[in-house]
Amino acid sequence: MMKETELYIHIPFCARKCGYCDFVSFPAGQNVQKAYVQALLKELETAPEGLPVPTVFIGGGTPSIIDPLFIGELLSLARRRFQLLPEAEITLEANPGTLTAEKLEAYRRAGVNRLSIGLQSARDEELRVLGRIHSFADFKESFSMAREAGFENISVDLMAALPFQTEESFEESLAAALRLSPEHLSVYSLIIEEGTPFYEMYHEKALAREQGREDTWPLPTEETERRMYRLAGRRLPEAGYARYEISNYARPGFACRHNIGYWTGVPYLGFGLSASSYFEGKRFSNTADMKAYLPAFEEEGAPSRIRTVEEVVTRERAMEEFMFLGLRMTEGVSGAEFSRRFGRAMEEIYEKPLARMEAEGLLSRRDGRVSLTERGVDLSNYVLAEFLLD
Repeated sequence: MMKETELYIHIPFCARKCGYCDFVSFPAGQNVQKAYVQALLKELETAPEGLPVPTVFIGGGTPSIIDPLFIGELLSLARRRFQLLPEAEITLEANPGTLTAEKLEAYRRAGVNRLSIGLQSARDEELRVLGRIHSFADFKESFSMAREAGFENISVDLMAALPFQTEESFEESLAAALRLSPEHLSVYSLIIEEGTPFYEMYHEKALAREQGREDTWPLPTEETERRMYRLAGRRLPEAGYARYEISNYARPGFACRHNIGYWTGVPYLGFGLSASSYFEGKRFSNTADMKAYLPAFEEEGAPSRIRTVEEVVTRERAMEEFMFLGLRMTEGVSGAEFSRRFGRAMEEIYEKPLARMEAEGLLSRRDGRVSLTERGVDLSNYVLAEFLLD
């Protein structure tokens, strides 16, 4: 029997690359966008037929920047090629400033039933620092149009620990998002990634100068960042959102099923530039070179030319991933499920780190499950690293 397999489709195009972004994304004209979608369609046709698919995630970049007819073509082929389950979750990432009522109607007709809209901040000056093309007013207009188009499952992204951001301004953004009552909220910290303009600006302390500020360290301190996370951890549950993962909150029934699949080891196939896959016990990824990707599917054997096998997932690696991905979830990991998958008790493999992390107040063991404590969430990178096997 074929295993349920999630699909990820990468649309690399955007109106303007944000200073903090390290994803494969860039502006491009209509001709390039059309050629890329044609290559994507051909890549989809190389995938195994009939796979049962519980979720599809169209990410980027900014998928909402391309012609919505392209989204329809991609999802139509996915339905013909795979066995999309009747209640499949189909998510499309969108940015304010790129949405229109016509596009939203086209997405609905194509079968998109979940939108993920990148707000990041409700403060326009913080959006300008990030290099976003939208204002908060643009976001509210886009959100309202999505509701009018009939979308009843909308996720909103917020960012914490932005340059010059304070606890008060973060709280304002949180409150502004809550007033719109989305079904899902992702709250994550800005990470300064090497190779991005922000990395250079941060290390040269140029960001402060550009904003006319004297701050030599424009990012909030780690303690301020933790207080922002704790604030979200209090306010969102008070407003009816359950925290189900370190950075994600949802109303009942609206947790992102696609991301839960990642964290719980569901296989997935990625299509498009730089897309990653985990399928039949292997991890592989596509080329990030557009010049190599576009012509690759004109001949047979294209997947072998554009994909790099990163690793065969060994039993030990699978154990590690079960722990450090599963512990991101609020419900933690199940000892019984560990034993079922690997034929050995969790305590047998991880006796020392479990005991040490519990003694330090970072892990809790209850009813056969292991989960992060509140302090463990604050120090999650430290805790999760403890479950890497030598």
